[in-house]
Amino acid sequence: MVQRNPMPGELEPIERASRDELQALQLERLQWSLRHAYENVPHYRAAFDAAGVHPGDLKTLADLAKFPFTEKKTLRDNYPFGLFAVPREQVVRVHASSGTTGKPTVVGYTQKDIDTWAGVVARSIRAAGGRPGDMVHIAYGYGLFTGGLGAHYGAERLGCTVVPMSGGQTEKQVQLICDFQPSIIMVTPSYMLNIIEEFQRQGIDPAQSSLKVGIFGAEPWTDAMRREIEERAGIDAVDIYGLSEVMGPGVASECIESKDGPVIWEDHFYPEIIDPDTGEVLPDGEEGELVFTSLSKEALPIIRYRTRDLTRLLPPTSRSMRRMGRITGRSDDMLIIRGVNVFPSQIEELILKMPLLAPQYQLVVARDGHLDTLEVLGELRDGGLPQDTVDALCRELQHCIKTYVGVSTRVSLLPPQGIERTLTGKARRVVDKRPKN
Repeated sequence: MVQRNPMPGELEPIERASRDELQALQLERLQWSLRHAYENVPHYRAAFDAAGVHPGDLKTLADLAKFPFTEKKTLRDNYPFGLFAVPREQVVRVHASSGTTGKPTVVGYTQKDIDTWAGVVARSIRAAGGRPGDMVHIAYGYGLFTGGLGAHYGAERLGCTVVPMSGGQTEKQVQLICDFQPSIIMVTPSYMLNIIEEFQRQGIDPAQSSLKVGIFGAEPWTDAMRREIEERAGIDAVDIYGLSEVMGPGVASECIESKDGPVIWEDHFYPEIIDPDTGEVLPDGEEGELVFTSLSKEALPIIRYRTRDLTRLLPPTSRSMRRMGRITGRSDDMLIIRGVNVFPSQIEELILKMPLLAPQYQLVVARDGHLDTLEVLGELRDGGLPQDTVDALCRELQHCIKTYVGVSTRVSLLPPQGIERTLTGKARRVVDKRPKN
């Protein structure tokens, strides 16, 4: 593995700015973002007014704590374009993530937003060791998911050659890596392990490939998985963080020279850590829920967005900006299955639409090789249904989950009372059988 540390001249000035310089820029941009949201988004005007605050009340960065939070439900309640702060005609692109039935979380971008996004992803790739002229193999999914196109535009902005492979077709992934000789791959860590195994299946040593750096995101991963990928593929594995509501990939990213947690690009995204129960802002170093406020977004400004990710803020090391600690869990019940956000309530909604099924279910998460699997257990209302009817119901529910949630599952329908209850009579909604490290 070859690590290339950046020369000072390769960094943007803000990446080595003093804390005072950075905070002055954050305050200026935060005041603009609050005004922009208040003046152009009816939801924010109503929410600020209800909380008794006005953008003019922000005199210091600490004053942000006076303003109300935004949650994923806010985006769904304003579906599809109710949170846009510019006329729809000025939105040049729309992305969406899986949401409750028929209601994905929609985000929009002006041309300036796209440019900003490309800039922070380019900065992230450069932090990972990428340089102009490098070839980048992108195996994140393209489409409404922000991963593929976010990585694509950032790599092009840096001046790299892009291979827009998208996900799947693992044999072809290996063929193109062998033929095109890319030095960087951007993909989920679990799928990277599948690619490594396909190399080996073909009798090729993955550590002898052209790849030098892997930029991995879109799902949680452990230090043990990092070590396994690095050892088996002979690459440096770095972590990139993002979520569509805040921008997409590139909100934060690790530096290859330190690999000590993603650096938050604080000139565009202002982080806070809060107590998930009280909403109180916690000091740096304490674990809590990560909250982001956008500082430069035009189409969809986001104010104090509760990510539900549990982590902590760490002091700067390789750059002048703070880092995120490893995400230790979530403050809600969301699962991430092969890069897709899955809420038990989504499955519940679909089950409730099927009159032959009881309102009981259980989600069993496991790992097959290196990929997460999801099995949905449901209950029949009538234990006397013929098997062909039961099989048809399984296929119907499986199809609905794939269509509306976006994840492939195995569905099993049990007889009445077939799902184990707890002592209180409640069903255990999620059974996570994945290894913990």
